[in-house]
Amino acid sequence: MTDATVPAARHPSQQTTAYAIILAVSFCHMLNDVMQSLLAAIYPMLKSDFGLDFWQIGLLTLAFQVTASLLQPVVGIYTDKRPMPYSLTVGMGMSMIGLMLLATAHTYVMLVVGACFIGIGSSIFHPESSRVARLASGGRYGLAQSLFQVGGNFGQALGPLLAAFIVVPLGQGSVAWFSAAALLGMIILWRVGNWYSAYRRAAAKRPAMPVGHVLMRSKLIIALVVLVILTFSKNVYMASISSYYTFYVIERFGVSVQASQYLLFVFLGAAALGTVAGGPIGDRFGAKFVIWLSILGVLPFTLVLPYVSLPWTVALSFVIGFLLASAFPAIVVFAQELLPGRVGMVAGIFFGFAFGIGGIGAAALGVLADAKGIEFVYWACSFLPLLGLFTIFLPNMRALKSA
Repeated sequence: MTDATVPAARHPSQQTTAYAIILAVSFCHMLNDVMQSLLAAIYPMLKSDFGLDFWQIGLLTLAFQVTASLLQPVVGIYTDKRPMPYSLTVGMGMSMIGLMLLATAHTYVMLVVGACFIGIGSSIFHPESSRVARLASGGRYGLAQSLFQVGGNFGQALGPLLAAFIVVPLGQGSVAWFSAAALLGMIILWRVGNWYSAYRRAAAKRPAMPVGHVLMRSKLIIALVVLVILTFSKNVYMASISSYYTFYVIERFGVSVQASQYLLFVFLGAAALGTVAGGPIGDRFGAKFVIWLSILGVLPFTLVLPYVSLPWTVALSFVIGFLLASAFPAIVVFAQELLPGRVGMVAGIFFGFAFGIGGIGAAALGVLADAKGIEFVYWACSFLPLLGLFTIFLPNMRALKSA
């Protein structure tokens, strides 16, 4: 690993923000994550239909998320050297295959294979689409990353609603209907690929950007380790909600399966709003400020959650989702500033690690839920935001830029 540099001023040719491209990849991120979130949203139905235990539910999440986590860094590193503008379409196609397998599966093994294909689609889609959003940002990196990621948040939020209104009443086969969304995404991403190709041709004619201040290798390593720890804290807690929140409210408060989907939507919708807010705040006050606010600031609410009534559970889930979700755009932007010129690798590693640790966390929490009960899981996870204290070891990037 070489010493990192803090990027200098934006290149004049990058001042214009290409909102149409950012919104296009954000919309496709929404479609991609709708397909992904259907898997978690139909867990209660699959558990009943296939007679699954909690550890098998966790293994499904592990199959999806670890597949994505193992491949995303590889895709990111490769495309840093050889960008592939049209790989986004291929990734969406892989997710469509995974949907069809989930819709037609008659065995648990086929469910796992379908989850793996969705993971492969994510591993291809996320690094390159994150790169496209950054290229189209015009230097407003936090805003672009938030707009890109909020598409995924909205997709995750819509998944449970679509499952409640379509899949739960009509059954497993109705999952196949969402392949139409994948086809639409493939068409849009082909057009984005055309823009990306044109951008690369134009960029080849521009003078190289000047290099900013050097960050010592030891400080770089510490900063990256801290960002990994913060990602661990955020994503394991998010996994506890996305995979098991429906079971938690069903067991503790006796709500119906359909009502539990609505409650999960409240959390995921709040996460979408938090993602939108996090980027512009990061552009204005710095990514480190957002990380402090979102990771450590959520601690009082997570500590109270296991002890409150249903109305307060819903309200706290909204606050927790909003605060936690604002962290990830800031973490990605911070890491990309630490390692300029390695946008794909950074996106692949952090999106991949987020998926992977979420999958491992989901599997581990499933085992814990079988052994200790689902309420114990939420008590144990409530302490995870304490890891936000490690933010103190992150460098002040704004001070380095202005020095």
